[in-house]
Amino acid sequence: MAEEKKIKKKAPAKKKKKAPVYSPSLKKIYSEDVTSAMQKQFNYSNKMEVPRVTSVALNMGLGDAKTNSKNLESAVEEMTLISGQKPIITKSKKDISNFKIRKGWPVGCKVTLRSTMMYEFLERLISVALPRERDFRGLSFKSFDGRGNYNFGIKEQIIFTEIEYDKIESIRGMNVTITTSAKTDDEAYQLLKLLGFPLREKPVNQEVEEAA
Repeated sequence: MAEEKKIKKKAPAKKKKKAPVYSPSLKKIYSEDVTSAMQKQFNYSNKMEVPRVTSVALNMGLGDAKTNSKNLESAVEEMTLISGQKPIITKSKKDISNFKIRKGWPVGCKVTLRSTMMYEFLERLISVALPRERDFRGLSFKSFDGRGNYNFGIKEQIIFTEIEYDKIESIRGMNVTITTSAKTDDEAYQLLKLLGFPLREKPVNQEVEEAA
């Protein structure tokens, strides 16, 4: 009798457990709490209508960048530490005789943050950096541009914990622009407020006027 061939059954392949996808805590707060609160307040029919923060731009101007290259390099390094992303050097678009600047000369640096890097920066800004600012009394509610975007200035870069005071060349300020998909300033104000931004409260009279 022919020997029966034993067929070995292959063991089922073990399914690899997928590692949990990292998501910044501020992004979780937006998706879990902010969207539902905004939907109730503004009566959006769909969650996709709820405004969101699309990008954050940091801009630092340097008056002596044309003559002091070390100062420019130092500013780029500091902004890289603050944002976690390497900035680009901004150059003059035209000649300005009053400031003795020629077209194409470096005048500062800027960086634009989106997605995960943006939420991580905003989280550090809200919870750590802004409370360390000298005589901080909250951000102004008047700094919206009419189209749902918010601008404010930071006087000293040393409020960020990534910057070591002993290693800086000089104290520098920067401008922060927060771009949102909101159509009105009131929507943008409520969005940033729910995300935890320390915005000052609007006077009741002004809120009534905007609603009218």
